[in-house]
Amino acid sequence: MRDAVIVEAVRTPIGKGKPNGSLAHVHPVELLAHTLRTLVERSGVDPALIDDVIGGTVDQVGEQAMNTTRYAVLSAGFPESVPATTVDRQCGSSQQAVHFAAQGIISGAYDLVVACGVESMSRVPMWSNVPEGKDPFGPGVAERYPEGLIPQGISAELIAAKWSISREQMDAFAVESHRRAAAAWEDGLFADEVVPLDGVTRDECVRPGSSTEVLAGLKSAYYDPSFGERFPQIDWNVTAGNASPVNDGASAVLITSSETAARLGLRPLARLHSFAVTGSDPLLMLTGVVPATEKVLRGASLTLDDIDLFEVNEAFSSVVLAWGQETGADLSKVNVHGGAIAIGHPLGASGARLTTTLVHAMRARGARYALQTMCEAGGLANAMVLEGL
Repeated sequence: MRDAVIVEAVRTPIGKGKPNGSLAHVHPVELLAHTLRTLVERSGVDPALIDDVIGGTVDQVGEQAMNTTRYAVLSAGFPESVPATTVDRQCGSSQQAVHFAAQGIISGAYDLVVACGVESMSRVPMWSNVPEGKDPFGPGVAERYPEGLIPQGISAELIAAKWSISREQMDAFAVESHRRAAAAWEDGLFADEVVPLDGVTRDECVRPGSSTEVLAGLKSAYYDPSFGERFPQIDWNVTAGNASPVNDGASAVLITSSETAARLGLRPLARLHSFAVTGSDPLLMLTGVVPATEKVLRGASLTLDDIDLFEVNEAFSSVVLAWGQETGADLSKVNVHGGAIAIGHPLGASGARLTTTLVHAMRARGARYALQTMCEAGGLANAMVLEGL
């Protein structure tokens, strides 16, 4: 049976997803093209050999419409013969792209494929793909959930309440994310994964001086009296400080088989070992990382103790802390170079960004197995296990 291996993984620095952000001047197609171009330059592969480019983008509208990945391929200078598609599994879109790419390699459908993702939240704000007054869910969903679905921030509050996670715990987790990311930058641990763009060399949202005292002064980000009446258990402790920011960025991963890597003289960084995707309660929509973790470990015939490193997307502190309670994972092994609260969360790019960071962390630390999982809107989650080589 064929395997699938990662032979190169890169990302842009992550900018603030605001009009004054460091990458706000860059069109999203160009953000993604920059990573694709760098991917082939660093690997030395002939882009004409690439069988497909699978990209993740969440808000596929405006400058991110019309199959953004295809136009990034063309902008990167790849031959017109190289195909591309853009997928949406919400925050896990580019992790799903990694899954699809690896599964294509394992099945024999591909020999060489790129999984990637992009989101420019400064130029294409979140929810801009849903025009005002339009219902993206439809009457059947409204009938099934008559009290109505809820925003992710309210879900994060419900998770904090259900798992008795305090404001102090969430703020402390966020501060540690910034500390780890700042330390990774200072120690040069991002040097191999981050490709500077237009003079931007570092992630813009990392705050080395963050403290629990500073975060304690922030107000609730999602307070809403109507949701408070519906969910009286909420304490309104989720803030901009213990949740991920909005961001701009892109990431890309080159995947092939061990045999093709040997033939092309490419050095495998990690083997894509096992995959899982799950659905969960769309109200507690961010808890899917728990069953996804359990499912991928079963499929891999591994236990939690076999995993040396974890990447669990920090959409909110409460999500990772609840995942830790449920799984019993050692949080010292989770997001060791910082997570999305510090580095940023450019939606469609985040899955492949986590993979990029994880692959390089595995090599730096000599990890045998690593696990990546992401919560996603609508009650979804992806998980995968990587094996060090």
